[in-house]
Amino acid sequence: MIFRQITHDDLGCASYLIGDEHAGVAAVVDPKLDVEEYLALARYFGVRIEHILETHNHADHVSGHGRLAAATGAAIHVHRDAAPEYEHEPFDDGWVLELGDLRVRALHTPGHRPEHCAFLLADAGRGDDAPWAVLAGDSLFVGDVARPDLAVDKEDGARGIFRSLHEKLLALPGEVELWPGHLGGSMCGGPGMSMKVSSTLGFERAHNRVLQIEDEDAFVTEAIAKLGPQPPNFRNIVAANRAPLSGDGAEPRPLAPVQVAQHRDGGSLVVDVRIELQFDDAHIPGSVNLTTVRAGFGTKLAWLAERDRPVVFVGVDDADGRRATELAAAVGVRNVAGHLLGGFTGWREAGYDVERTPRITVPELHEAYAGSELQILDVREDAEWDAGHIPGSVHVPFHDLHEIPAGLDAGRPVAVICASGQRASVGASLLRRFGAQEVLRVVEGGVPSWRRAGFPIE
Repeated sequence: MIFRQITHDDLGCASYLIGDEHAGVAAVVDPKLDVEEYLALARYFGVRIEHILETHNHADHVSGHGRLAAATGAAIHVHRDAAPEYEHEPFDDGWVLELGDLRVRALHTPGHRPEHCAFLLADAGRGDDAPWAVLAGDSLFVGDVARPDLAVDKEDGARGIFRSLHEKLLALPGEVELWPGHLGGSMCGGPGMSMKVSSTLGFERAHNRVLQIEDEDAFVTEAIAKLGPQPPNFRNIVAANRAPLSGDGAEPRPLAPVQVAQHRDGGSLVVDVRIELQFDDAHIPGSVNLTTVRAGFGTKLAWLAERDRPVVFVGVDDADGRRATELAAAVGVRNVAGHLLGGFTGWREAGYDVERTPRITVPELHEAYAGSELQILDVREDAEWDAGHIPGSVHVPFHDLHEIPAGLDAGRPVAVICASGQRASVGASLLRRFGAQEVLRVVEGGVPSWRRAGFPIE
């Protein structure tokens, strides 16, 4: 039997290649947009990818089912309630797909979305149909459960998740392995999601705090209370995943420095994907820093990108630009004009001006803040702000920055802070883009470091 988990680390997504090596047949569950890894694995195992299974219409990333079907001729299977516009084979609860000795049974688990299904895996070669694993999709994660607000009223979604969990998934034997559709960092789950790649139902019953809530009303209250911001662009992503099939992808296009300058001056969003320290030291004036080196690039980009505004990427080299283009396509951002040919060095070689972002540490910020003209902008999420913030600071989550915030004077210096310095780089570059004259980025920590140092917290 073949079983491989393939992750998209930037988005925290997990997909699966399953099949029977002796029968020479395989299926891919919830394929990511870049399908080359599935094709390479199928070739390695000597199997044909004949089936593509979707647990649901995804809201956080663009599926690779179109690309994979074009490359393999595989049939796409999805629950009847998904009602996509592409050619597919609909199934209902209890549907069984045989891949040699591997039997895959659909388990309808609505809540996250009405069409959502999990897939039970059983090994017919052992002589019974007892499942040994469940591909839970976006219903049950390691350490948490799915969010309920991406398709229906959030209370109705939470009740659906509760019933799917307690009437179906948790009714399975405790030794059944749990393989989720997302890992920690995904926007589709709660704050308790683990970075562990798998678990068992028994372990989750004992240690997943949300599963300890046996009263439905209490579960709903908890599920709604901890909701974070909805994934950006999620309605457009769902629409793309339901649309007629397309094997096309975003094609990387190199741009000369003069073209990048013209795009910037024309209002395009120039995104520098290098690490924060490189951006601080020198960057294209008006560009926004969003590194591809750390997880969450695609999600953050989807918050910043606008449908009618072209995006241009700037990296260390051309490989950075190509990777950023692929990650953008995975979240439905396709209005990419191109990437700077040769990376940031090409800009400098062409003789164009650069800007820098001064850095300030937490102790230096504390020393400089009292009695000075220095302002502080906190770009963390609402829940982080509510848990404690620097007195007198202004709060706007980085993804809600569309102008100089009320309460800030663009002519006075502003220090931008988050929890670590990463989101602060995004926020600081946005402030400069909107016209703030002097912006500093708080580094080597953030508000948690401020608190640990014993400085004042509200």
